[in-house]
Amino acid sequence: MDLVLLNELYQMFDPVAFWVGPFAVRWYGLGYIVGILLGGVVIKSLAKRWKIYFSVDALLTLYIASIVGIIFGARIGYVLIYGAGYYFEYPAEILNFSGMSFHGGVMGMALAILVTSRIFKMPFASLADLVVIAAPIGIFLVRCANFINGELWGTATDLPWGVVFDRGGDIARHPTQLYEALLEGVVLFVIMMVLARRKTPLGRGSYLGIFFIAYSVFRIAVEFVRVPDAQIGYLAGGWLTMGMVLSAILLLVGVAILLYATKANRPQVGLPEPEDFEDLPEDEDLPEGKDLSEDEDLETKKDEAKRKKDEAEARREKVKARRKKNAAEAGRERDEAEAKREKVKSRRVNEKPRRKNDKLDDEDAKAVIDNKESKAQGEESSIKDEEL
Repeated sequence: MDLVLLNELYQMFDPVAFWVGPFAVRWYGLGYIVGILLGGVVIKSLAKRWKIYFSVDALLTLYIASIVGIIFGARIGYVLIYGAGYYFEYPAEILNFSGMSFHGGVMGMALAILVTSRIFKMPFASLADLVVIAAPIGIFLVRCANFINGELWGTATDLPWGVVFDRGGDIARHPTQLYEALLEGVVLFVIMMVLARRKTPLGRGSYLGIFFIAYSVFRIAVEFVRVPDAQIGYLAGGWLTMGMVLSAILLLVGVAILLYATKANRPQVGLPEPEDFEDLPEDEDLPEGKDLSEDEDLETKKDEAKRKKDEAEARREKVKARRKKNAAEAGRERDEAEAKREKVKSRRVNEKPRRKNDKLDDEDAKAVIDNKESKAQGEESSIKDEEL
């Protein structure tokens, strides 16, 4: 695309996308909103692919927290980093939202993730991983909006794709907004999605570290041909910018996070899953007069009854085993007693009169047999009582 075509593209768009009565809806604001919404779709899809639970309520909460965190974080970051004292003299201008800082937006988004993770009991690192994988969508749209607004342009160039911006003088400049849209948006999104679609996701926090590293490298590269904010200018050597310094810090943070995440290698974890119920369809309500707590009590009682039944069954099996053992012993002793009786009878035939000791032996054997049979009957009665 040559100079003429890019210029035509730049002139084709008005910074105001459309009007709603007296209110102007700008491409810049739409970039934030649409980026956050599409990011939510990616987050939900990835959670399903990773087989972790992420509810609709959590996603809606993340939407709201992200909008507040990014907008106010980016604005406050710009005021503190790039304001150069101006906003301390004119504090009312803070609400003008005429300048935003990506690095301030990162801090605001981190706070939004922290709030959402605390509310829904999800690990911060896992939620942050999901968010940064989707983040390049919003970056791409916002950088395109920067191009439409004619801001954040680059240094002068004679390359065929240079653009003459309204507020950049009558010279062609690097369209650094589009450079960033391509690198920090398209390329970074492809990198993150390729890594996210692995069969086994990387350890918790790994994607956050990779995002910080890749974004910082791309941003520093573009900063070499991007004109710094006029109120700050170059910090040193006619090439070092505030964007480079902040990105270098973010790069080091990313390396530290990635090293820690790789060493820890903790699996990705979602929200705690519902124990007994899945989400009901929107058109289906619980039966009248019934709530989840009643069903939970019923399930608990059923589990308790099943446990007691299993224990009783185990006791019955144990008693049956004892009965079988006792019956075997009784049978053996009965056989021994019978053999002894036969021996006594044999002696009685041969010896007259019968001796007193033989009579006692016969009575002892009978007593042993009666005792075993009584014990077996008692075991049987105990089993019947347990079954009742």
